[in-house]
Amino acid sequence: MTLNLPTPAEPLKIGTRGSPLALAQAYETRERLMAAFDLPEDAFEVVVISTTGDNKTLIDADRPLKEIGNKGLFTKEIEEAMLDGRIDIAVHSSKDMPVEQPEGLILDVFLPREDVRDAFVSIKYKSIAELPEGTVVGTSSLRRKAQLLSRRPDLKVVEFRGNVQTRLRKLADGVAEATFLAMAGLNRLGMSDVPHAAVSEDDMLPAIAQGAIGIERRIDDERAKGLLAAIHDESTGQRLAAERAFLAALDGSCQTPIGGLATIDGDTIHLRGEILKTDGTVTYADEASAPIAEGAELGRSLAEKLLDRAGADFF
Repeated sequence: MTLNLPTPAEPLKIGTRGSPLALAQAYETRERLMAAFDLPEDAFEVVVISTTGDNKTLIDADRPLKEIGNKGLFTKEIEEAMLDGRIDIAVHSSKDMPVEQPEGLILDVFLPREDVRDAFVSIKYKSIAELPEGTVVGTSSLRRKAQLLSRRPDLKVVEFRGNVQTRLRKLADGVAEATFLAMAGLNRLGMSDVPHAAVSEDDMLPAIAQGAIGIERRIDDERAKGLLAAIHDESTGQRLAAERAFLAALDGSCQTPIGGLATIDGDTIHLRGEILKTDGTVTYADEASAPIAEGAELGRSLAEKLLDRAGADFF
């Protein structure tokens, strides 16, 4: 099949949220497609779509995500635009993506994964260990809250929403003394000046698919399928197949504290997983390995092992 390449007259429309990080991810996708097919920048059109999760009033009020919806908060309007034909592909932070896509859409392309670790961010302190008893820490992530409280139950955790720039402003305003961001986001934005320290995966297991850009398309769009195949990173895809299967088996959402990370060594994939009570008082963790081709099954079996130990009503 001859691939019908986009042109300035008929550009490929790339849908994205409007935050600086979301735009950086869309631009990276565009640059990789330009390089793969030797195309000019104007053969692509970046289309910014506002989502429910980007509502400024809700962000400023630090409304918890669980009060206004789930992971679909950051994807629904973008996916509707793709189903309507207003955009051709959508670029997402994979950790924000539900494990199942709407009928007619598929998420099967991932760019090379960035740093998977969380970043501890504070103007006053250099690490979690330095925080005095009773310090206020802000995060909108139930996983980070649970992991932090499991190690430092003396801290006070408050809801803390917004993109990188918004969260830094809230720190400066004294809403909290510290927060967490993804190392991948700081790296992609070139924000080395932000006072931060990477948190070891042993101290804070990352969110499922953290650090990976995912690209969604219509299942029947053969042109998009052919274009995206040229920039798909197979290793990242294999790791996320295991992690997302683990999440799916746990029925994970923004209301469930879950961490997981897959790594590859030769022909073997290794998966670590963790589930926690929201207040950090109970934690179950385990790990296992399998041949790469069995990554998804590995994710499901590890989830079943944790649920057997925790009990069906754990969440």
